[in-house]
This record gives sequence, C-alpha cells and structure tokens, in this order.
Amino acid sequence: MSKILVTGAAGHLGRLIIKHLIESQKLSPSDIVAGSRDTAKLADLAALGLETRRVDFDDKASLEVAFSGIDRLLIVSTDELATPGKRLAQHSAAVEAAKAAGVGRIFYTSMPQPDDSEITFKGDHLGTEQAIKASSLAYTIFRNGWYMENLFMSLPQALASGHWYTSAGNGRIAHIAREDIARAIAAGLAKPAEGNAIYTLTGEKTYTTEEIAALVRDVTGKPLTVVNLTDAELAQGMTAAGVPAPFIPTFVSFDANTREGKIAMATADAETLSGVKRVSLKDFLEANKAAIG
Repeated sequence: MSKILVTGAAGHLGRLIIKHLIESQKLSPSDIVAGSRDTAKLADLAALGLETRRVDFDDKASLEVAFSGIDRLLIVSTDELATPGKRLAQHSAAVEAAKAAGVGRIFYTSMPQPDDSEITFKGDHLGTEQAIKASSLAYTIFRNGWYMENLFMSLPQALASGHWYTSAGNGRIAHIAREDIARAIAAGLAKPAEGNAIYTLTGEKTYTTEEIAALVRDVTGKPLTVVNLTDAELAQGMTAAGVPAPFIPTFVSFDANTREGKIAMATADAETLSGVKRVSLKDFLEANKAAIG
C-alpha cells in the first residue's frame, strides 16, 4: 500500500480524516503517516501504529524530509491568518517540497470557488491551487464548504440575547458537518481519481439565515430573531462586542460572501465520495443542542 501523509494531524479535521482512513476505508495504520509541527500531540496516533513526522510549514528544508517516501500527501490548509500572505507562502513551500521529494499526488483542502469569493483569505486558497496545478504533480482538491460546527461561533451568543445579527441577508448556504467532510476526504485519499480532480464538499440543502434560525427555534424552543444589518453595522457591532480588530473584516466577509450568493452551491460530491448519507442540519442541531445554548 502507498504511504499517505496527512498534515495537521493534531487538528480536528486531520484527526477525523485519519479516523476514517482506518475505520471507514479499512487502511492499515502502518500505511498512514501523521504530520504535525509538534509530534508530541500525536502520541495517541503513534500508539495505534501510525508513523509520525514533524511537518513545519515554516521550515521548508524539514518539509522535504517529512515528505520523503510519501505517495499521497494531504495538505490540510493551515490556520495562519494573522499575517497576510503567510499561509500562501507556507502552502507554496509545501508544494515545492512535495515535488522535490517525489510525492506521487497532492491532495489539498481549499474553499468553494476561490476565484470568485468575498472571503478575505480567498487568495490563499486560489494561490495554493494555482501552485499545485503548476507543479505538474497529479492532484485532488477538496473545496470544503462551511462547517456546521462554525455555527457554534454565533449561535450561543445569539440565543443568549435572542438576536442573531447578520449581514447575510437572504443569501443561502449549505452547511456540512466536519465529520462528513472528513469521511469524504478519507475516501478520496484511499481511492484517488484517475486524473486530476476537484470536489466541492457541501451539505445537501441550502438555507438562509432566517431558515436556520427557524430550525434553531424548533430544536431549542428558545426565541431567536434575525436582525439584518449592513456590513458596516455588523463590523461596528463586533467592535463594540470586543472582537479583535484584525479579525473583523474576515468575519464580516463570511456574511457578505453568503449574501452575494458566492457559497450558495449544494453538491453531491461528499456523498459520491464516501457513499454515506450526510447528516442534516436539523439533526446536527438536535445532536448539539447543549453546545448551541
């Protein structure tokens, strides 16, 4: 079996992907390499029989060593957003190292239509996709939709106040559970497409913010009113709430992206890859009632 390396293996998505490589795809732990900047965080995976390697996106020389002997490399996009351009530099270094190390195929976690988006960090993903395509290596790109888990960032506060402040308007979005994304990516890693491939991983149904709020009211029995704002008003509210200034433009861009219809797609790619029905948004909210308030 070819060696598969998953970067970001200490993170939520990386761990879930490894879980499904073993449990859903029935791969041997010995065929999987878990990569992280801090391998001490991978002790439990090592105990399962996985090889662990130090993968530091800021140390290009170490990347080539880490990728040596790897046939399939999954680059889970880093969370480096504080310094503009740094994440793209990290990813580009990884792509160059993969080519130098003789990796057979690159897999990458991107975002939906990075060439046409309001999201502030779209350039990181578009630039990485371009670097991968220019490398001449075979590739599979997973354009991950908005996680259902991301609702945890807004719903607890919204339910506490009874008001959900948003500038998303009537824009639609098909949230998908992180577990469903991980299951689909694991399948794509275990059974790669014959040629280059790009998948957009979303939920099966799109919702407006008001429709999501209705589900939340139904699940929790609590009042929740959607308050529609402009982007500027939303930014002002975040400032008043103490959100760190550098992050406000990005948070506002999420709503703007939804309002402008840039993430309104609903594809079957996740189910096609995994063969497993995706969890519905209502079922997810029911299962996580305590977490959302």
